[in-house]
Amino acid sequence: MELPGYRQQTPEGLDATFAALADPTRRAILARLASGEASVTELAEPFAMSQPAISKHLKVLERAGLISRGQDAQRRPRRLEVKPLAEASGWLESYRRFWKGRFQRLDALLDEMKTKEKKGGRTRRGADVVAPRSTHIETRKGRPRARRKTGPTKRIGD
Repeated sequence: MELPGYRQQTPEGLDATFAALADPTRRAILARLASGEASVTELAEPFAMSQPAISKHLKVLERAGLISRGQDAQRRPRRLEVKPLAEASGWLESYRRFWKGRFQRLDALLDEMKTKEKKGGRTRRGADVVAPRSTHIETRKGRPRARRKTGPTKRIGD
């Protein structure tokens, strides 16, 4: 879907990568494959689920391009593919740089405000605005009723 004013910034397959990474079982499988290739049986060992259930998780990871299936005689070990993870990492890195810049500007602003406060300047907006207290109270019928005592003026924000 094309949205006006928005650029398509995500590489193809990025949605599949994040969808595959959303499941903790699939993340654990990827963590295991980071140490080397493994068979379906080896990948299924630490989980309390059937081999068909593990196979479904592996198919999701294969469709996302996060793992590939090799062939070693009768064995078909799975191995980790780094390209989709590198694309996801690159996409996230651009947002990390964006937020890092924002936080640095916020830090600079806070430092500036602290410096002004130490020099005796006010930093609270509206702290010098004074509003008089109300001289009447509304009754249930909406008619004003006079107060017995009218107190001193009150600062806004106090």
